[in-house]
Amino acid sequence: MFEPTREQVRDFFFETWRKVQAGEALTGMEALALDVVLLHPEYHAVLADPERTRERDYFPELGQTNPFLHLSLHLAVEEQLSIDQPRGIAARFAALVARHGERHAAMHDAIECLAEMVWRAQRERAEPDGAAYLDCLERRARR
Repeated sequence: MFEPTREQVRDFFFETWRKVQAGEALTGMEALALDVVLLHPEYHAVLADPERTRERDYFPELGQTNPFLHLSLHLAVEEQLSIDQPRGIAARFAALVARHGERHAAMHDAIECLAEMVWRAQRERAEPDGAAYLDCLERRARR
């Protein structure tokens, strides 16, 4: 399993944004990242200024969203959807899209479920619970 460091994740997004601004070709994952970044113009200034934002800490308890975490969760869900892993995520995500009427809001619901699953696994020092993740998606689709 690939577990990039905080710096590697941030540098990936910085480099993707730099390439876009310079008109350079993107790799497959960079192209997917660009699609996600374009959905979030509020993060463009952060990505355009790595010297100022590379080491910044974000504090959710102060209402701060970590743009790198948010974008990474988007990519994780996109990857899961592309291979339907955990099995059934694609169908549950389709139900979320139908409920919301648009993909981006559904993606944010899925991201919240993924983040909750990861948080619980870390807190409990256990493996991520794919069934609980799918249940969360299903509950949100029924709201």
